[in-house]
Amino acid sequence: MQYKRILLKLSGESLMGERTNGIDPKKIDLYASEIMQIVNLGIEVAIVIGGGNIFRGVAAAGNGMDRVQADYMGMLATCINGMALQSALEEYKIPTRLQTAIKIEAIAEPYIKRRAVRHLEKGRVVIFGAGTGNPFFTTDSAAVLRAIEIGANVILKGTRVDGVYSADPEIHKEAKRFKNISFTEVLNKGLKVMDSTAFTLSQENKLPIIVFDMNKKGNLKKIIEGESIGTLVKI
Repeated sequence: MQYKRILLKLSGESLMGERTNGIDPKKIDLYASEIMQIVNLGIEVAIVIGGGNIFRGVAAAGNGMDRVQADYMGMLATCINGMALQSALEEYKIPTRLQTAIKIEAIAEPYIKRRAVRHLEKGRVVIFGAGTGNPFFTTDSAAVLRAIEIGANVILKGTRVDGVYSADPEIHKEAKRFKNISFTEVLNKGLKVMDSTAFTLSQENKLPIIVFDMNKKGNLKKIIEGESIGTLVKI
């Protein structure tokens, strides 16, 4: 296998499917089945998921809400998504633990790095909710931070596009997809992979990122097996 321990980053919006908000049961079932395939290969899987399908703190703050309050609401939205994904995974008999950066003891464990690593070593999928537990930090930052803490080999960022392009492929049909690109090139070209805080943290810790289409069946397993899927961002 190409990687032993991975951190999968999913956006909250990806769970909407064809809906305008909330969670599409078919979409979350698809993701659970894709994750099951790599768990069955013996891969240790950690997941960070956003909350934008339920609540976006930045958008609410832009409409006048207190930013700190809005960000905490966004953190709670990630916990809802984490619970939904946990339930979907357990339907496939995949042992799962939800750990959150803010204490919600009735539904999740508090985040403890050593406990998270031990769960992974025992073959359990670990979902990290509530971001970093601090306002003003995105779930991209949380994904990179947790990946570094648990010693993940790579961050797999599942999106609705099949990689990093020279321009928005949904607007510019002539946009070029990069197969491999360095952190420096991404910065020099002004490309969007993650927010700047997350991207810099990943670069400084030499943690590669693969951006790929999570909605295409089999892509996740192909990456683990070493196929060139999406765009690899590395030093």
